[in-house]
Amino acid sequence: MVSPLEPAVFVHPAFPDHALLDSGGGEKLERFGRFTLVRPDPQAIWSRARPELWERADLVFERTSDRGGRWKARSGAPKSLRGENAGWRIEYRGAGIEIRPTPFKHVGLFPEQAANWEWIRERSARLERSAGRPRLLNLFGYTGVASVLAARSGLEVTHVDASRTSLSWMRDNMTASGLAPDAIRILREDALEFVRREVRRGARYEAVLLDPPHYGRGPRGEKWVFEERIAQLLGACARLLTDRSLLVLSSYAIGTSPLAMANLLGELGEGEVEAGELALPEEGGTRLLPCGFTARWSRG
Repeated sequence: MVSPLEPAVFVHPAFPDHALLDSGGGEKLERFGRFTLVRPDPQAIWSRARPELWERADLVFERTSDRGGRWKARSGAPKSLRGENAGWRIEYRGAGIEIRPTPFKHVGLFPEQAANWEWIRERSARLERSAGRPRLLNLFGYTGVASVLAARSGLEVTHVDASRTSLSWMRDNMTASGLAPDAIRILREDALEFVRREVRRGARYEAVLLDPPHYGRGPRGEKWVFEERIAQLLGACARLLTDRSLLVLSSYAIGTSPLAMANLLGELGEGEVEAGELALPEEGGTRLLPCGFTARWSRG
């Protein structure tokens, strides 16, 4: 008898304000706080297990082109779910997270990353600095949930992203989490150029997070292509790390595997490397929805 395949998946922690209710047919049904959303997901190629739940979804994303789409609210949905300013707040470990449905199907949060948030939180106590708090650099920081959680855990955080919209959203998450406006160093920069400058300045960090897109542009039009630039970026990040430090690399880039990411992190120097998939467990079932890859490196 052949045993079921058990892929390397990082454990997803309890997240009371989020649940994957079902998936299948190229879509996923999720709950964010009080509301349920249907979004496209190309990984969900199997059949739906709980089809009766989908008809009651509060918001459904309807794709109108290969570049995006629109959200359709159910009849009788509250005002907070309608129009361009639709949004509501959820929480994770006391941090406020503003959920805002966008024309690109995203909502400002990748809940599968909670596995990495917990890994960093658990290890933050081991990070030491001769003077001041341990420093964390969050590159491609998006709406800053990881940055907010790290700051609330006592780390000195530098948050870097190229998008004005994402940085504004990040500041709203800081306010929702009770953080002062200056609690996190926020920079609109190209990630690679910023890290190179930090190396020249002799900066050091105990933790670095990277969640780069497949393609992207910096604030001055700098071109980012994952396969062409990630090795350069990691090489520069290696020069920022202290004797006791950690680095997390996540990727949603098509064609990148955990093995390839582990090989990249193996070039950071002596340290422990683990790599695998991020996944969301379906509520009440055993099925896991794959959500990208992560590799983690730690030393000391």
